[in-house]
Amino acid sequence: MSISYFKLRDRFDFSTDTLDIGNPISWSRKNFLRHLFIRIFDVREERIEKFYQRHLNYYLEQHPNGNEETFFRHLWDLIDRQLKVLLLKDIYDKDHIRNEREIRKLKKFTEVLISHDQWNLHKSTEAVVAAQELEIHALNQKNTQLTADLAEYRQFDGYILIRDGQALALLDLCIKMQMLKATDDGAFLITPAQNTWAKMISKYFREVDNQNTGQTKEIKIERLRYYLRGIDPKDPRKREHEIPKKHQLYTISRSK
Repeated sequence: MSISYFKLRDRFDFSTDTLDIGNPISWSRKNFLRHLFIRIFDVREERIEKFYQRHLNYYLEQHPNGNEETFFRHLWDLIDRQLKVLLLKDIYDKDHIRNEREIRKLKKFTEVLISHDQWNLHKSTEAVVAAQELEIHALNQKNTQLTADLAEYRQFDGYILIRDGQALALLDLCIKMQMLKATDDGAFLITPAQNTWAKMISKYFREVDNQNTGQTKEIKIERLRYYLRGIDPKDPRKREHEIPKKHQLYTISRSK
């Protein structure tokens, strides 16, 4: 039985840093495994090694014919089984945060145990599967978080849709905005790099068809650059290639 492998807590032992198993007054031995894992989850990482050595020494004292391999195998199997139980729990379980904390603790325990595994028991098929399940679990957790992050990100990101054939009308507005004056009568938008307008429209805007199919198409940056060449610094509206009149649909006026 598992209870014979581990040192039980002495009666009236009220120490707060004990590594022994059980309560200081009375407790049911049939619930031993529950008390064992209560202690395992309570052990600080830097004391895991001490926990292992304390109970190994107790086992060897109580079992003259026993050996470390037998004790190691028993402890490894207990932790391995409990780890599998936790990994199978739904990520939406009400105790999810506690489950994750316990998974991390058992993972630390296995790392310490592996350093004592002279028999390569951790490389058995079951142990390898458990390690793979742990890795899959971590990846699933990461995927869930990334999916949530992506959903939140998409609330604030996406294309601005304009009607099909209106890209030049939008560009015309951008050109006219360069004529606006700030309150000090200086330029409102200082844009020496005209290509920036083409990049902005091409990157953040899409044309959507007029048939309500929802299909969109990219606005080619070269088409926009064609109408941004040869700017007149004194009048941004004067360029090498003027936007056709049919696309000059809007005017911008300053409010009084």
